[in-house]
Amino acid sequence: MKHLSQVAALLLTLTFCINCQPPQDAKLAVAHKETQITIENSSMSLFTYHAGERQEISIRPPVFEIDGKLVQGIFDSPILENERILPHQQSWEYVFSGTLSQLPSITLKIIVQIPDHNPLIRFQYQLQSDQAHALTKSLGEDQLEYFAVGAQDFDSFAEIRLSEFFELQHTYLPTEHQYYHADFNNNIAVMGPIFTASNDQQSMLLAYEHGSQLPDRYVQFQLSDKHEITVEAVKGNYHHGQKIGGANDTFESIWFIAGSIEGSRHELAQAFRSFILNNQSANTASRTPYIFYNSWNYQERNQAWNGTPYLHEMTRERMLEEIEVAHQMGIEVFVVDAGWFGKTGDWIASKERFPDDLEDVKTSLKDKGMQLGLWFNAAAAVSSNMLAANKGNIMTIDNVVPQPHAVWETEKSLNMCMVSSFFEDYADELIRVAEKYGVRYFKWDAFPQYGCNASGHFHGTSDNPAEERAHNYSFLLPIYMAKVANRICEKFPDAIVDFDLTEGERAFGLGFLAAGKFFGINNGPYYYSLDDPEYAPGGGMGANVLVFPGIARAANARQALAYDAWIPSVLFLTHYLPDDPEYSQWLNLGSLILGQNGIWGDLPAVSEEGKNRFGTTLEKYKQVRDHITRAYPVRKGAFGGSPEIHEKIDPETGKGVVVIFYNYKNAWNKSADHAFPGKFTYVTHHKPDQKFWTNLDAEVTFDTDGHAFISKSFDGPGAAIVFFGTE
Repeated sequence: MKHLSQVAALLLTLTFCINCQPPQDAKLAVAHKETQITIENSSMSLFTYHAGERQEISIRPPVFEIDGKLVQGIFDSPILENERILPHQQSWEYVFSGTLSQLPSITLKIIVQIPDHNPLIRFQYQLQSDQAHALTKSLGEDQLEYFAVGAQDFDSFAEIRLSEFFELQHTYLPTEHQYYHADFNNNIAVMGPIFTASNDQQSMLLAYEHGSQLPDRYVQFQLSDKHEITVEAVKGNYHHGQKIGGANDTFESIWFIAGSIEGSRHELAQAFRSFILNNQSANTASRTPYIFYNSWNYQERNQAWNGTPYLHEMTRERMLEEIEVAHQMGIEVFVVDAGWFGKTGDWIASKERFPDDLEDVKTSLKDKGMQLGLWFNAAAAVSSNMLAANKGNIMTIDNVVPQPHAVWETEKSLNMCMVSSFFEDYADELIRVAEKYGVRYFKWDAFPQYGCNASGHFHGTSDNPAEERAHNYSFLLPIYMAKVANRICEKFPDAIVDFDLTEGERAFGLGFLAAGKFFGINNGPYYYSLDDPEYAPGGGMGANVLVFPGIARAANARQALAYDAWIPSVLFLTHYLPDDPEYSQWLNLGSLILGQNGIWGDLPAVSEEGKNRFGTTLEKYKQVRDHITRAYPVRKGAFGGSPEIHEKIDPETGKGVVVIFYNYKNAWNKSADHAFPGKFTYVTHHKPDQKFWTNLDAEVTFDTDGHAFISKSFDGPGAAIVFFGTE
């Protein structure tokens, strides 16, 4: 642990080596498929992970500071308390428990989830007691090591960052960073949340499920000159004096992912991606590749281009008109964005805009086999029953209640603290809305990770400094968001909770993905993202730049597909434009079918040809979309380059898609046809099904090995789509 002296650490190790090593016959072991977990219960190894003869990881016990003393998480007499199948996660769960050797009045539990067909495992710790104990910070900082592993056998290391915000694109993008033995020798710490170690035969992965924006880390991987990797708390993981005792005071750690394969880091990435898709979450609807529509883009167009309020056409009549077109285009989830409600907190349809209480919208969607989605935040209007019941749960800084603010032209509201008893009322209210209106998609917007240091909530008391309470709030926010999402999905297993990450300073990481998905890109960069101090100098939509049909917005939004190497693109909902002309529609269709699956814009204004183009193409997509979702991405060319080629073919079935983008036009000319004509060819990495459909008469042949040879000539920008395995 970073705060322990070397002497203290050595004494701690010696104490456990002498006093706490159980006899060999006391070991517990469970095996599922190819994976075995053995409880070693020593100071150097709480448990070991085995997957085959060579893949072994020894997990060192956690270290907590309890009642002012460092306590290593070693059992007195461990037992296998429970085991159960997790059908939705395609996994088996084992619970090991026992009293702590140093503090027998505290019970430690290790929950381990082992998938059916994946080498990675997921695990968590819990501390429980019938007596009064507390987590403490004698040195004023978090004293908590979650676990450590040795890395002596590896020579290639990489950190995969997920939460680096790129203002130029105005989105989060993943980055990978290499590390070497010199970094271990100099005790470097990295944020992750994924860290890999490889040699010429084996690759190991460690990850933690939390979220924050780089560089503001709450958990980190500490590298040591002993060539060990320690996953440790940095700040906010608990507050000084946090109780352990009683049914409501159980300490639950965040979840961790670990595992090893025989193979390269690239093969490990494929296993991790499959784990996130199939094994991390019980809420499987979040992994289903529905086609989504969202009303917000048209609302912004009205405000910026037509000079009307955002809610000018947030009406029953307009929504019914959009539903007709959305159905024609193949959309399955219809999302009414901000303004459908009368006030925040009490989530009831606006009587002014929907005098029938959304009844006609519900009926129309049901008749067309579509689902309803609605926009929510965590605010409560001044006159709401929710605020009246939660006056003590307002987000405050230094006990100052902020001035109420208007929420998208509705009643003034106050932001509520999710890390308080408000979270239970919020969950109950959203479940009520789901029951009343049939909502199955919940878009969560404006959940900032910062902004509360109140002493009466769940993130500290008046005995804790304000900064500590603020850190604990920020750490716990994504955890409590997931609690609410899980309550909704337990009641309605077909529900999806989507967390909007379109701005910085939001809790982005692996944690919320265990409960829901992300709303990845809104409009993209603002003018100020490009260091332009003026709003809309000659165009744009309000402060937004990339809002027009054509190449730019689609190419910018596709950059988020870089996540698909580690996290399936189906978890990053992004909306593409349906606007004419035809070349732009192909660019946007070719983009969304790679997994981001969203459409927004002025649907009734799209030409009949365009509506049919979307409907026909998405009908073909739906035949193979599950295969595209499973398929590991293959990309040739840079995002926005020419050609930019994406292959998503399921190697087990041969079904999937190849999309070839031609992203060039002469910027000095106004029309899209001022571009070099070009012919591009591509040979598929995988062997596809030989039934295919293509949109622009791309030439497709198959070589003697079964690979597809695709050739397409372009006269200007556009996208050639080839679906394999369609009828």
